[in-house]
Parts: sequence; structure tokens; C-alpha cells
Amino acid sequence: MRYEHFNMALELIQIRRDLHQIPEIGMEEFKTQAYLLSKIEALLQDIDFAESRTWKTGIIVRLKGYVPDKTIGWRTDMDGLPIVEETGLPFASQHEGRMHACGHDFHMTIALGLLEEMCLKQPKNNVVFLFQPAEENLAGGKLMYEAGVFGDWLPDAFYALHVRPDLKVGDIGTNTGTLFAGTCEVKLSFKGRGGHAAFPHTANDALVAASYFVTQVQTVVSRNVDPIEGGVVTFGSFHAGTTNNIIAETAHLHGTIRSLTAEMGDLLKERVKTVAEGIAASFDLEVSSQFIQSGYLPVENNPELARELMAFYQADKDVNLIDIAPAMTGEDFGYLLHKVPGTMFWLGVSADDPLHSSKFNPDERALPFAVDKVSAFFKTKVY
Repeated sequence: MRYEHFNMALELIQIRRDLHQIPEIGMEEFKTQAYLLSKIEALLQDIDFAESRTWKTGIIVRLKGYVPDKTIGWRTDMDGLPIVEETGLPFASQHEGRMHACGHDFHMTIALGLLEEMCLKQPKNNVVFLFQPAEENLAGGKLMYEAGVFGDWLPDAFYALHVRPDLKVGDIGTNTGTLFAGTCEVKLSFKGRGGHAAFPHTANDALVAASYFVTQVQTVVSRNVDPIEGGVVTFGSFHAGTTNNIIAETAHLHGTIRSLTAEMGDLLKERVKTVAEGIAASFDLEVSSQFIQSGYLPVENNPELARELMAFYQADKDVNLIDIAPAMTGEDFGYLLHKVPGTMFWLGVSADDPLHSSKFNPDERALPFAVDKVSAFFKTKVY
């Protein structure tokens, strides 16, 4: 199954549109997995150096090298988002309240195209393709790693891409440091003593204490973080009280911490916890804190591998390589890059609307471009 130029582009576009119509939430990618397996089985049916594994809704494919001394990995994510699509496209989502608004339909299509290219000739080194579920909600890369799914297939170097709407088709952006921030979910609960609004001296107001916390925690970034490094502490949810004349016994806050290094993430968590405990002590009430790191560690590119990839694309006249600044968005590929050295990069898709928008509509011309450029780079690594 070999496609050249125009025919290859048409095939990739059709695959992307098929996948776009069946978005599924993390660990529910049953139709997506079935579709991918049908394509993978067709590609591998006459290939004697290929084998595959499944784990829940995930898939791993390995191409065995004829004299391997290393294994090179490519990772793609599979899940969609709980968003009602508003693109008006004729191939819009057929799953109500679900949409591929983060471009994972593009990611999977490019991975299939890369797999096809790598199947044309047995590589010298092993090549592993990871089709990973639950990037958006459950850190599926971490789940698969911890479940031991890789076994002796674990790559020596891992690569991945993510579409980026504000970059144009032909743009590739990466750097030799951190590309995505690490994220940590934070849950805090203040517990005091409820009472009548007319007798505040007999109660212990959790709402007031939590309000002090929200204002004081703003100093964590402004006074504890090196301005050159940066960090984010945001609490987007605050729930306390039941009505106007009852002093709140409890207050619950839900937020996020984001950092460009694991060390900075640890500092931010420590400071948030300390501020919460200090506020609780000053108001003579209790506080409980929960920090959920999961698998969303910073995506820290291996400098040597990143320089190699950037030099390759710098020399390609069809690629506009951008040495790009880090983004504070999260990506669970960071977990795998803390286990295996590797590099991630942005792929330009010339979209008018941002990632996670109900109107996100990337330019499909990026599909054959990506397959061509990624396969060219991979061939230098495995042949």
C-alpha cells in the first residue's frame, strides 16, 4: 500500500476524516482502536519483520531491525475531548459531545503514514510505534509504562509531535530545553465551624480563610519563582457555603500548578502547601491538601537529540524551523521523556481557532508534509 504525492495526500486526508468522526474520551477509544488496527493489519499483512501488541485501547507496533543496536520510538495519542463540535464540516464528529479538538486525529494519521513508510524496507534498527490512549485525562503513557506493556520493546529514544494552530503549514518548532510545562492538579479543603451569620464569634468561617488563601497564594509565583524561569499557580474553582445567613463550615478549592522543570514544580507545590497551612493556623481551622501530579511532567527535550533533529530540519529548504519558547500547556509525553531520552516538536497547521476550540479546523496540507519530513528524519536514525 504505497502512495505517492497526490494519492498519498488523498489517503491521509481520508484517514484523518474517518478518525475525526469517531472521537472518544480517554480509555473509551474502542472504535478508534478498531479502526487503527484495521489499517495496521492491512499494512503489516505481508511484513515478516513486524509484530504488534494491544493493551486496553492502546496499540504498540514493532518493526524488527535486521542488525539492531537500538530502538527508536514514535508516539501518538488517540483520545478526543468532551466538546460539542461547531466546525460545520461535512465530516464532523458523529459522537455527540465529543470532538478531536486537540488534533489527535492528525497525530494518528501521521503515525500511520510514518508506519507505512518504515514498512517499505526492513530497518537496521528496531522501530516502535506507540498509539497511546487517554492523553487528555488519565496520562495514558504513564499507565502503559507502569503496566509493563513495553517490556523489551522500550525505545532508547522517543519522538513525538503536536499540531499547533498559530504556526503555518511548513513550520516545525522545537527547542533544546522544555517544550511543554509540567502540570499538577491541586485540591484544597478548609474546615472550620459553621454557625449563624448573626453570631460570627461562635463560628469559624472557612470561606473567609479560603479567601485569604486565594489572595496570599498569588505571591508564590511573584515572590518565590525566578522571573527567568516562570511558573503558574491558578485556582479556578472555589465552593463554600449554602446560603446568605449561614457561616460556611467548609471551603473547597480546585486549581493547577504549572512549571517548566520538575524541580520548579516541587517548589511550587511546597509553597502552596505552606501558605495553605499558614492561613489555616492563623484562622484556627483545619486544611487538607492533595497534589495530583499523575503523568503530566514537563516535556524536557534531550538537548543532544533535539539539536540533531533541529540541524536536520534546518538543512531542509522546505521546512521553516523555529527555535520556539516553552508553552505552559501540559502533555503526558513528559512522563515518557523522564524515562527515555527524546524530543517533541510542534507541527504548524495554519488554523484560525486555538487548540481545544469547538471550531478548531487544522489545514490538511500538513498531513503529507509531516509524513514526508518525519519519515525522512527517521530513516537517518534506523537505516
